[in-house]
Amino acid sequence: MISSSEYGSHSWELLVTVDHQHEEVQKEFLLRVTGDLHIGGVMLRLVEQIKISQDWSDYALWWEQKKSWLLKTHWTLDKCGVQADAKLFFTTQHKMLRLRLPNMKTVRLKVSFSSMVFKAVSDICKILNIRRSEELSLLKQSEDTLKKKKRKDKNSKEPVREDILNLCNSPVSSGLSGSPGLYSKTMTPIYDPISGTPASSTITWFSDSPLTEQNCSILAFSHPNCSPETLAEMYQPRTLADKAKLNAGWLDSSRSLMEQGILEDDQLLLRFKYYTFFDLNPKYDAVRINQIYEQARWAILLEEIDCTEEEMLIFAALQAYHVSKLSLSSEAQDFTCESEVDEVEAALSNLEVTLEGGNASNILEDITDIPKLADNLRLVRPRKLSLKAIKPYWFVFKDTSVSYFKNKESAQGEPIEKLNLKGCEVVPDVNVAAKKFGIKLLIPVADGMNEVYLRCDNENQYARWMAACVLASKGKTMADSSYHPEVHKILSFLKMKNWTMSPQAVSDSESIDMKPECFVSLRYTKKYKSKQLAARILEAHQNVSQMTLVEAKLRFIQAWQSLPEFGLSYYIVRFKGSKKDDVLGVSYNRLIRIDIATGDPITTWRFSNMKQWNVNWEIRQVAIEFDQNVSIAFTCLSADCKIIHEYIGGYIFLSTRSKDQNETLDEDLFHKLTGGQE
Repeated sequence: MISSSEYGSHSWELLVTVDHQHEEVQKEFLLRVTGDLHIGGVMLRLVEQIKISQDWSDYALWWEQKKSWLLKTHWTLDKCGVQADAKLFFTTQHKMLRLRLPNMKTVRLKVSFSSMVFKAVSDICKILNIRRSEELSLLKQSEDTLKKKKRKDKNSKEPVREDILNLCNSPVSSGLSGSPGLYSKTMTPIYDPISGTPASSTITWFSDSPLTEQNCSILAFSHPNCSPETLAEMYQPRTLADKAKLNAGWLDSSRSLMEQGILEDDQLLLRFKYYTFFDLNPKYDAVRINQIYEQARWAILLEEIDCTEEEMLIFAALQAYHVSKLSLSSEAQDFTCESEVDEVEAALSNLEVTLEGGNASNILEDITDIPKLADNLRLVRPRKLSLKAIKPYWFVFKDTSVSYFKNKESAQGEPIEKLNLKGCEVVPDVNVAAKKFGIKLLIPVADGMNEVYLRCDNENQYARWMAACVLASKGKTMADSSYHPEVHKILSFLKMKNWTMSPQAVSDSESIDMKPECFVSLRYTKKYKSKQLAARILEAHQNVSQMTLVEAKLRFIQAWQSLPEFGLSYYIVRFKGSKKDDVLGVSYNRLIRIDIATGDPITTWRFSNMKQWNVNWEIRQVAIEFDQNVSIAFTCLSADCKIIHEYIGGYIFLSTRSKDQNETLDEDLFHKLTGGQE
């Protein structure tokens, strides 16, 4: 019986559905409450009514109509806006989720559905032993990318059985906070920097985690490639519009999984979203390095990023070498050599320099003596309705500009033309076999991009001038500390491309059991016969055959970074005042407006010149202001504008990282830069 005093004007009935596994106990409960009752009080009354003895600490109230969690237990129902028509669910905050990793392996683990995605990803990375979780995020596959797979599933007679790695017994997965010292270098499991196996002295760090030594090898090692038939069934973008679909499903880092419609046991993709791989170290990052390598490998196989035939063969040789010689051989696991560790660390230092992970204030630059380049090069200017005009000139590169003169003697006078390369696009135009070493420059001008080609005579000249152009495009000079490592990186990549068929390659073809079609994209399997592909991959293989396992992966990542399209995420947008759609490419240091029909860059805007950006949430328009009174505004057609807003803020956040700070992240700063005020 309810007393008459409880029927006061301020009390009302609240319906709460409880998510529990006891079939004999009811799931819907009516609570008589008042507006000044706090959320914690509602939960306490509810548990008392349920009368089931169990741990309720992971449970919280979910408001179905508002798609929001009621996590502030000290707030009253009035303050939350909860009234009698509200449908509340009392459910667990941690639920099972299936994640497909970059290596296409699926793991199943418990994840917080009430934390912001940024925090949830951090917890996931602790389970998987991946440092620098801020570089990753969760991606929901679009319907278009799933259609091809669904059609195949319908046609297949046998049900598709997916091999899932179950990691649901982790302390983090169980709703407990991860060890705060997990990322400290005294607590992180250490790996052999050559083979990538966990060092026996620190394998005990895995004891509290489901990431046993066996599971670690699944995440830290590459496995045999899929067949060409399987590759053909996967979604492969053909146009820029197709590539834009790949980036439409990024989850909002400032909201929880439940708030974004993700249900228990759904499948999401865990991917590196931001292409600034900071502080890579083989001793601690075997899993991380392998997953970056795998993401690069699949991007190339599925043609999500374009590369030349010569480059494709290099990638194939590195892959074939992994699978055929190292990842499946026991010798690699026990092989250690101090001199080669130094080579790996040298390769890493080159890799880190190219990623611009450090702070701008750390750049050492001798202002009093800025180096310059001076040499004979050929200038190529494309002309409509006629052949290209190719002429030799004397070129001088100083600061961030390149000038050219009729000859060396006239270099003291006024140049024929001075090209300012700050903010330009630099694209390699190289064919080592044909001795072609070109640099394509797309220089911003008032009405678009001015296209200029420089032709070099040899590899060394090309490496010096290419490195200078790359740095100048970022506003840096040759005095910058990254210039010489950039030259070295370009030369090492050219060396990998420079191969000749040796008798050893013929004998190796017998010893390597490989299907060449597994290592190249479908375009090349259609173009060449299997034996032709095998021979060409083995030619390229000669230049990488002495590498250790980790170094081969790092070389693969470096080669991936050298591709012109590296790090670009595409979106279809409509610029303010424009009557047609364009593609916007978002990179770690710039935005590029691209013609959707031709794929040619129209304009580039660098983040270093950006003054501010904001979003008009009513009309979903992103507005950005740059130096020199340049401003742009656009609406996003292929995805929510929040995704682009978060990309820009996220890259700016990542640029604030430095090695001298500890590895704890300023989460509040991330959300200030990416959250928006919707």
